Order: sequence, then structure tokens, then C-alpha cells
Amino acid sequence: MSTAVLSGKVALVTGGSKGIGACVAMALSQLGAKVVISYGSDASAADSTVSKLGGPDNALAVRADAGSVAGIESLVSATVGKFGKIDILIPNAGVPEMKTVSTTSEADFDRSFNLNVKGPYFLVQKALPHMPRGSSVVLISTTQTAASTVTAPYTLYCATKGAVEQMGRTMSKDLLATKGINVNVVSPGPTGTELFYRGKSDQVLRMIAGLNPNNRIGTPEEVADAVVFLCRPEARWISGQNIRVNGGQA
Repeated sequence: MSTAVLSGKVALVTGGSKGIGACVAMALSQLGAKVVISYGSDASAADSTVSKLGGPDNALAVRADAGSVAGIESLVSATVGKFGKIDILIPNAGVPEMKTVSTTSEADFDRSFNLNVKGPYFLVQKALPHMPRGSSVVLISTTQTAASTVTAPYTLYCATKGAVEQMGRTMSKDLLATKGINVNVVSPGPTGTELFYRGKSDQVLRMIAGLNPNNRIGTPEEVADAVVFLCRPEARWISGQNIRVNGGQA
């Protein structure tokens, strides 16, 4: 099987400078795709990722607010201006705001829904005119929306990701019928990114790992493998699905 199965394809990954997004971008690049990543503020991390993706001939980093329509329009414009089209769309940027109902402010709510819901919704809308038939959209949710172990601080985060899951379920029918574009959702379980580890004690990390039958926390690369599979030709008959990538964790 060709290792350049995505040669000639152009991928746009928001939040692609770090964590799961960076691993997705790298895996897409290794399969031959040109990759555009967006980032919020860390230009050095974005530049480093572009270098790993093969430099400016193969990749582009764009600073953009992935939770605003203006930022999304600038990101799509930069992608099309550089590479001419968009075959693969991964709205990965998000904020894991840990808030209960009683501790959520209006600003918390707006920030979370802007980046986690409005951003992906309008990114798909603005990218559509530049996406040929056979393109792929992979939305990112979380296993926590269905986990029996979910706790109160996940209320706001799960509300946004529940919206993403419903968006993927209905959007897949619309875009497949009208544009020939597959839409799926990947819902990771606990995944060992820098953001995930931040502020967690060893005791908490051991507890989280113990909830998984593998007795460990997943890696960004394991999540990226599932995301990228849904962008390959072998996944052409998969659409409207929510793939929970969590090592068997309920």
C-alpha cells in the first residue's frame, strides 16, 4: 500500500501546533498531504511544527481566532491562497473549560461555545466552497459525553461536545447528499497532551489511568491514527459515525 496515499490532498487542522492537532498534522503530512495548521498565540510552537511538516513548500501556520467567523474566514482564505483547495478539514481547536453549573460565568460559556461549537460549524461552512467531492471532515468530541464516570466540572465542556456530536450526525447527511463529503466525529478518552497533564497530581493521573482496562492514559498519536484513517480512501464508506478512541474505557 502506498505510503503517499494522501498525495495531492490539502488538509486544514485548527489547533494544529500542539497536542493531538500536531500529531494529526504530522500523520497527514507523512501520507503526502499538504497541511495548514492554525494556532492561537504560540508562534514558536507553530513554526516548529511547520518545520517538522517539511517547511513552507508543504505546510503553513496561520494565527487565527478559530472561534470567530472573521478568524475562520482569514484561515480559509490563507489555506486556499497557498494550496488552492481543502480536501481534509479537522476542526480540532477547543478549550476544555472545567465548570459546573454554579461556577460557570457568561464569559466562560461564550468562550467555550465560540471555540468548541461556533468555530467548527462556521469553519465547515466557509471551507465548503473549496472542498471537492470525496473530501473529509472529522470533528473532535470527547468520550466524556457518554462516560459513566463523568463528574460535575465537565458540565460546560460536555455541553459543547454534545453539540459537536449532534452536528456531525446531521451534517453528515447534508454534506454527503449535496457535496459528496464524509463527516465523522472522533471522541478521545483521556489523552496525554501537555494541556491534559497541566495541573494534575500524580495521584489524579494514576486514578484516571486506573479507569482504563489498559491501566494507562492514551497518547496523542493513538488518537491521530483514528482521525487520519477517516481521511483515507479506505474510509470512503464511513460517514455520520462517532468513533470513541479510548482504549476500551466506558
